[in-house]
Amino acid sequence: MPNQSKLEQVRALRENGYVVVPGLVTPERCEAMRKVAQQQLVEAAAPVEFEADLQYPGAPNSKDAPGGHTVRRLLDAYGRDPRFAAWATSPDVRGWMEVYFGEAPTLSRAHHNCVMTKHPAYGSLTGWHRDVRYWNFERDDLVSAWVALGNETVENGALWFVPMSHKLPFTSERFDKAKFFRSDLPENEVLIRSAVSPKLNAGDVVFFHCNTLHSAGKNLTDQVKFSLVYTYRGASNLPLPGTRSASKEDVPLI
Repeated sequence: MPNQSKLEQVRALRENGYVVVPGLVTPERCEAMRKVAQQQLVEAAAPVEFEADLQYPGAPNSKDAPGGHTVRRLLDAYGRDPRFAAWATSPDVRGWMEVYFGEAPTLSRAHHNCVMTKHPAYGSLTGWHRDVRYWNFERDDLVSAWVALGNETVENGALWFVPMSHKLPFTSERFDKAKFFRSDLPENEVLIRSAVSPKLNAGDVVFFHCNTLHSAGKNLTDQVKFSLVYTYRGASNLPLPGTRSASKEDVPLI
């Protein structure tokens, strides 16, 4: 709700595994970041990840196939443009993360740290998963901040969340070899049926826990969807040496 305090928002995150904070990004800042993203997508400015690189459902089979150079993510958003970096370390984000972690927060540059682009024709479906499937930290307690740079709905491939799934213990058999949550298992299907997809307006931010099951559908509209996403940890929750999580120097929010 718009009038929630940070403390109430953090409580909602702890309870449900995600929380929407409406209008956290001002319209002016949101539009400026969207314009940067649009221009860099046109240029396919490196570093980028292509849909064909991941082979998710709906993606082109290869870069030589039709739509093979459809960009999925503009990587390293923090280093791409000062406007992206300024929001990632802004007082709004820092203050929110301080309330959640109870200590100084740190931005991970190894995970998320990107502009997600979802295209109408070749944008793929993202299956159910927990982000910690490929993260390595001392504790599974990280929070991602997903900024809607335009309106996000089921029609254009918005996020879906399974409420309270961050609290559930799962055995490895509940996931496939790629660590996606198996929709073919009856016990998983029951959970997936409880999923919700919050509608977002430009400038809304979704904070969600790294253990929250989430997915995203295909973009059925005729416009590219842009979202900015960063991940944060408490300063004491260090990445494990030698893993991808420790591959880039993180940014303390001070």
